[in-house]
Amino acid sequence: MLNVPLLCYGKNCDHPPMAESAALEVKNLGFTYGGNTGPVLHDVNLRITPGEKVALVGPNGAGKSTMMKLILGLEKIQSGNITIYGHTANTCRHRVAMVPQKSSVDWSFPVSVRQVVTMGRYVHLGWFRNPGKKDREAVDSAMETMEISHIADKQVGELSGGQQQRVMLARTLAHDADLLLLDEPLNHVDIATQELMFHTIERICKMGKSVLVSTHDLGILTVHFSRVLFLDKTIIGDGPVKEVLTPQNIARAYGFEFHKGMENE
Repeated sequence: MLNVPLLCYGKNCDHPPMAESAALEVKNLGFTYGGNTGPVLHDVNLRITPGEKVALVGPNGAGKSTMMKLILGLEKIQSGNITIYGHTANTCRHRVAMVPQKSSVDWSFPVSVRQVVTMGRYVHLGWFRNPGKKDREAVDSAMETMEISHIADKQVGELSGGQQQRVMLARTLAHDADLLLLDEPLNHVDIATQELMFHTIERICKMGKSVLVSTHDLGILTVHFSRVLFLDKTIIGDGPVKEVLTPQNIARAYGFEFHKGMENE
């Protein structure tokens, strides 16, 4: 369903966080796809501390999904570096879990809700060990949190868009990662699912885990986030929502102009 590399699992996952390290630190990150005339990302720098909930915004083509893929290891870093809890990303990606864009998942694949959520435990198991009691408990807890226990045996292709997104977040919760990446999780989901997702994000951040949420919905930022990263190939704003989502930054990124006086609205 989703190509997530199992770069380390089992005993190889024993990389405890380094003292006072950032949950995620990106320095001078650059990336260009083959055949492109220009970089998708250049000179990207950011730092997210444990327990932070951060929004990532920017226009289409800004590089948001590419940056998440680089953090997760789905693309190879070309320049710059990424560290996760003080360790180089390629040795510590077991601490990262991702909810991908809904459109990137093959929902026709014949698999049940429980089986998808159990995939979140593979980073601890590897592919050839059967889930044990601890794994089953983690899966049950994740499904209960996302209120999908009653559809555990349903095929994912039979579910609504909101239910499918709940399944993917439950899969991520079952992973029990310390850094969660959510790529456009609010697309095509109902209000009840949105509220449940934000309630869950708030709870796990209070546990000391960190969450980076990519979204196009600028209207939710002041309600659910205190910090936003504005990405347009590079970071053009980082800080409190009202300081970052200025008319100047929005116009620069989205390519339109504000009428005189809108800066004060």
